[in-house]
Amino acid sequence: MKTQALLASIALALAGSAFAAGEHNHAHEHKPLHGGLVVEVKDMDYELVAKPTVIQLHLRDHGKPTDVAKASAKLTLLSGAEKQEVELKPAGDKLEATGTFKVGPGTKVVALVTIAGKPAGTVRFALK
Repeated sequence: MKTQALLASIALALAGSAFAAGEHNHAHEHKPLHGGLVVEVKDMDYELVAKPTVIQLHLRDHGKPTDVAKASAKLTLLSGAEKQEVELKPAGDKLEATGTFKVGPGTKVVALVTIAGKPAGTVRFALK
């Protein structure tokens, strides 16, 4: 009887810890809101929308849009043996660049994102 009570107590403690950890780590959803690919880094969601003529980066902090007026990003696009550097600038509520980009399936994107008042961060994407 004591063994069952002990096992039940351990299971309850572990379940509570897992629930609390899950709630803390996923207080917001990481779904794409603009049809792109979402990556989370340090509670920031970075949504990359990559098209052959435009690249956009949407930023959300704990699920809320981030002010990008004083932000920028430098992207490195790696498609096979080809490498392309792209600078994104504020465009309304997102960072954006227009031009001609090789962004097909398998393209890897490394973004160095600078937001005013915060250290620069690196975000990695793999396009599908």
